[in-house]
Amino acid sequence: MTSAYASQRLAPQRTGHAPATHERYFTDFASALRYWRDKRGFTQLRLSTESGISQRHISFLESGRSQPSKEMVLKLGIVLDVPLRQRNVMLLAAGFAPAYQERNLSDPELHSVKQALDFMLQQQAPYPALVVDRLWNMVMPNGPAATMIRWLLGMPEQQPIPREGQINVARLMLDPAGLRPYIPNWKEVCGDMLHWIQREAMSDGPGSEATRLLEELTAFDGIATATRTPNLDARALPFLPVTLKKGNVSLNLFTTIATLGTPHDVTVHELRIESFFPADAATAEWFKAVAAASGRISENM
Repeated sequence: MTSAYASQRLAPQRTGHAPATHERYFTDFASALRYWRDKRGFTQLRLSTESGISQRHISFLESGRSQPSKEMVLKLGIVLDVPLRQRNVMLLAAGFAPAYQERNLSDPELHSVKQALDFMLQQQAPYPALVVDRLWNMVMPNGPAATMIRWLLGMPEQQPIPREGQINVARLMLDPAGLRPYIPNWKEVCGDMLHWIQREAMSDGPGSEATRLLEELTAFDGIATATRTPNLDARALPFLPVTLKKGNVSLNLFTTIATLGTPHDVTVHELRIESFFPADAATAEWFKAVAAASGRISENM
C-alpha cells in the first residue's frame, strides 16, 4: 500500500470529534420499552420484580395506555442495562430531554479522563494501543500504533496520524485498499470486527450511523462471504490472533479491549482501549527494535 491511500483516506475531514446529535429510533416509548425488554429476554413479570414497578403498569406502558415519568424511564433503563446513548433515546421517545451528556475529550470536565487515557496508552509502549469509540473511530493512538499504521500504509515517518474520530479502524482494516492486504487472517478478524458494529446497529435501529457503517463494511469485496463461512480449522484460542505481514516482516499479535467502568457520560461510556500484544518473541523484538531505532517509545501526536 502506498502513501497515496493515506493521503486520500487518512487526511483530516473535520476539526474535532463533535458529539453526534440525538436520533429518534422509536416513534414512542412503548415500542422502545418492548424492544429492550425483548432484547434482554425479560418477561414483564421479571422486569416488574427487578424494577419494583407493577406488572400491570409495565403492561400499560408497553401498550401506550400509560406514560412514564422521567425517573421511571431511567429506572427501567438501568434494570434493562440499556446503553447510555439509548437511554437518551428512550427519554426522547417519552417526551423528555436527554439525561446523559455527550462531550469531546477536550472538554475541561473530562480532563482527568483524558489524562488517564494518555497514561494507559503510554504504559502499553513499545506495543500499539488505540482508544476508539463505539463505531471504532480512532480517538487516540499511542506512538507505536501511529508508527505501525505509517509503516503499513507507506506514510512518511513524521506525517501526523489524524485523530479525534477522523479514522475508522474497522473501515481501515477491512477495506481491500486499506490494511486488509497486510492481514493474512483478515477473514477471521472481520468476523470479530463486524460483531461489534452489528451490536451497535441492532441497538440503534435502521437508518442510524451504525447501520450505515455496517452496510458499507459488508459491501466490501469478500466480506459477506467471509462472515457467512465458518472456519472449521480455526484453533480454539482464548483470544483473537491478528497477523500482519509486509515484505519480509511478519508480526503475530493478539488484542484485548478494555472499557472505563460505569461512567455517566455518553462519550466516556462508549470509549474502548484496544491494546495489541506480541504473540511470540520475534514480534516482541521487532517492536522493541522499532522503538529503539526511532529514539522514542511514545510520541507527541
